[in-house]
Amino acid sequence: MTSKKVDKKILVALIITNLKQELSQAINAANEAHAAAVDDQSVAETQYDTLAIEASYLAEGQSRRVQELQEALLNYQGLTLVEFDENKPIALSALVQLYADSKKQHWFFIGPAAGGFRCQLNDQHITVITPKSPMGLVLMGEYNGENIDIMLGNGKLTDYIASVY
Repeated sequence: MTSKKVDKKILVALIITNLKQELSQAINAANEAHAAAVDDQSVAETQYDTLAIEASYLAEGQSRRVQELQEALLNYQGLTLVEFDENKPIALSALVQLYADSKKQHWFFIGPAAGGFRCQLNDQHITVITPKSPMGLVLMGEYNGENIDIMLGNGKLTDYIASVY
C-alpha cells in the first residue's frame, strides 16, 4: 500500500504550535495558582486550615509544568530532522510504521517530548512517542524490517517495522 509521505517540518511546526498553546495555558494556570497562594483569603485562620499550603503546592506544580513545556519547545526548535532508510537505525525524528498499523495509515514520530500528541497529515495518522516511552525504548536503535516485541501494560505486542523514514 502506497502512502503519501509526511513532511516532517510541517509535523514539527504543528507540535511546536501545540506546545506554545499548552505553554500559554500553563503560564495562566501558574499565575492564577500563585495569586491564590498569596491572596489574603488564603491566610490560615486555624492550625487545620491548609488552603494556603494547598495553593502553594499547586503553584509549584504549575510552575514545573511551565518549565517542562519551555524545555520541550526548545528541544523541538533545535531538533535536527533526519531521513532514515534500511541502513540507518531508528533514532530521534524517525517516522515509524509497524505492519499492523499500515492499513490504518498510522505512524509513530519519535520526538524529544510531547509524547501522546496526535495529528493527521496527508491522510496519515501520527502519534508522537518519546525515546523513554515503552514503544520508544523498543524502537530506538532498531532497523526497518526487524521484528519487535513490546510490553504494553499486561499485554505483549509482536509486530515488525514495516517502514521508517
